[in-house]
Amino acid sequence: MALISTNPTTGAEIARYEEMPPEEVDRALTAATSAFEVWRRIPFEERAEVVRRAAAELRTRQSELARLMALEMGKPVAQGEGEIDKCASASEFFADHAEGLLALENVKTEAAHSFVTFKPLGVVLGVMPWNFPFWQVFRYASPALMAGNATVLKHSSNVMGCALAIAEIWRAAGAPEGLFQSLRLSSARVGDLIADDRIAAVTLTGSTPAGRDVAARAGQALKKTVLELGGSDPYVILDDADVEAAVKTCVYSRLINSGQSCVAAKRFICTTERAAEVEQLFGDLMRAKTMGDPLTQVDVGPQARVDLRDDLDRQVRASIQMGARVLLGGERPGGPGAFYPPTVLTNVRKGMPAYDEELFGPAAAIITAATEDEALRVANDSPFGLGAAVFTRDSKRGMLIASDDLAAGNCFVNDFVRSDPRLPFGGIKQSGYGRELSAFGIREFVNIKTVWVA
Repeated sequence: MALISTNPTTGAEIARYEEMPPEEVDRALTAATSAFEVWRRIPFEERAEVVRRAAAELRTRQSELARLMALEMGKPVAQGEGEIDKCASASEFFADHAEGLLALENVKTEAAHSFVTFKPLGVVLGVMPWNFPFWQVFRYASPALMAGNATVLKHSSNVMGCALAIAEIWRAAGAPEGLFQSLRLSSARVGDLIADDRIAAVTLTGSTPAGRDVAARAGQALKKTVLELGGSDPYVILDDADVEAAVKTCVYSRLINSGQSCVAAKRFICTTERAAEVEQLFGDLMRAKTMGDPLTQVDVGPQARVDLRDDLDRQVRASIQMGARVLLGGERPGGPGAFYPPTVLTNVRKGMPAYDEELFGPAAAIITAATEDEALRVANDSPFGLGAAVFTRDSKRGMLIASDDLAAGNCFVNDFVRSDPRLPFGGIKQSGYGRELSAFGIREFVNIKTVWVA
């Protein structure tokens, strides 16, 4: 079976890659296991040198890699350059801090000496998506490698060029042979990988259905998993908010990566008192955004694939048929490419796809509530729980709402939700479980080992 990379701007085929036969996968897993046995005994400072060189490679090739993302999945090139910079910065963070984050912890007991130590698990399988084809990989790989693990990557088939470029970056950085490998495989073969005894743990970023499947297979094999899945992030604009600043932030978040981000703002909730102002500002700002060739300076590129664009169009049309009002956009353009325009829907209510489902593209759903308490209830009325934000001039009240009232793994006040290597990142409910980044993330794929000395 061929894995085909297609330019979503033009529809033209870029390249095709033959799937790895079983014997090649077997050799790859054997090499990863051998690399792990060597790598886990290498001191932190030597591991850090490799990870820092990988960061340097990323910075050197930043423009080239951003262009590759634009060609394979349509990311506006300026955003691609930002993604590469974030990968490098996160890698440098874990190179600098992994040893401290995994330092032995002495615990006073009746023993002569008792302590907790953190040791790597083995070969981690990364099953990664197309929407942030470099960041999603480096977000798990850099801390996993600094912890002493090896990893094999099963990337999304439409960004195989990115997957192979990542493997080349680690080779150029001097990683031992087999330590990081990109496997050319379709999703249908992930189950075989999970079942293989040489895989110690699995991390997936992807859709909720994919997460259920991976969790079930990993559960059958009794293997640790971390799942970062879908999201339908609510942004609540309270009555006392600076509405202009709030809506500007909301629009920016909604259009990150042309709307194709699990943690992007998707549902925008305000009271009837502020609805007219919010809708007017939202429409004006979204209308000013440019859509076009991602190799140029545009705000919105194409969706990553035509089928994904068509799924979004179906959700929008179904919501309109159920009573949502189109403030802007909402019509699939003709011509080549997987383009979908910035779209704003109002009068969105429960039961509509725009309320109940994740809109993975540049479509915003404005939901009006009678009171602020109802607005917070609507924010939590979702099967997802990845990110959420609240906007208010009372930062103390906003902090309490973010801490106590919003049901999500990442809650921001007067800002858009994003990941940071210093802080844990992950979701609850159908947005997954486990954490990436920070001390919590690097400890997901280690054996938290108790040692007792009598």
